[in-house]
Amino acid sequence: MNQALIWILFNVFVAAMLALDLGVFHRRAQPLTLRQALIWSGLWIALAAIFAVILYAWQGHTAALEFSTAYVLELSLSADNLFIFLLIFRYFNLPEPQQYRVLFWGVLGAIVMRAAFIFAGVGLIRRFHWVIYVFGFFLVYTGVRLLFQRGAKVDPDKNRILRLFRRIFPVTEENPRGTFFVRRERLYATPLLLVLLLIETTDLLFAVDSIPAVLSITLNTFIVYTSNIFAILGLRSLFFALSSLMDAFKYLHYGISCLLVFVGFKMLISHYYEIRTDVSLGIVAGILALTILASLWHRKQPQAGA
Repeated sequence: MNQALIWILFNVFVAAMLALDLGVFHRRAQPLTLRQALIWSGLWIALAAIFAVILYAWQGHTAALEFSTAYVLELSLSADNLFIFLLIFRYFNLPEPQQYRVLFWGVLGAIVMRAAFIFAGVGLIRRFHWVIYVFGFFLVYTGVRLLFQRGAKVDPDKNRILRLFRRIFPVTEENPRGTFFVRRERLYATPLLLVLLLIETTDLLFAVDSIPAVLSITLNTFIVYTSNIFAILGLRSLFFALSSLMDAFKYLHYGISCLLVFVGFKMLISHYYEIRTDVSLGIVAGILALTILASLWHRKQPQAGA
């Protein structure tokens, strides 16, 4: 099948799913219950699994395994980023019905940014192979730094993009209709737009970590792109699921730290020793499983001592 046609068909699928999500299933801005969030998260994961089967039939075992590993890695890294989103929403006291809307438009922006990062990253590595070592060192450094990080803080006043935006565009503190703009004597931005800008800049910083991490698995642009998009499409439902289960992921940042160090190390030694994709998938899944089990064990400790 023509490669260009494959890209077109996949992006048509993405556009159709986003249209169904916004225009049919969630026309009314309202938060998902935990049960609904888990169902939707399961649906997106099932769609990714079906796509992996299609890849297996089309391109073989290696492509399907690379997609699965990249998807699991991207989804796990996304989970850590979602906690930052939750802190942002709490900082702005954003009502839950508006959170889903912000996340929807945030996903659209993330798709565009990820596509640009992916094509640039793959192009750089293929043209200048030494870039892979730069990515590797950066991921190891980020992972080690995250290991010693104590808690996440959100301070929008220090965000340069928000500060610049406030200088060139008037912002109102009132937003009765939950829109991004309101018109009075002139057009004003609302705090909801500031939240969206903060979400997008946070995701931009997140992409600096996640894209090199996925590139450690494969340089197949289509697989890197599709694994990222499937992970992004499930972010909104995953957000509402994780926001209700934060206690079950107390040690998640330690797991994310280990993942970043592992994929960075994988990049650094790639010239001397190639870690097989199935081994990488096992290590990624093992780190996540240990992190979740440790979090659940810690959660039960106070009850055991009571």
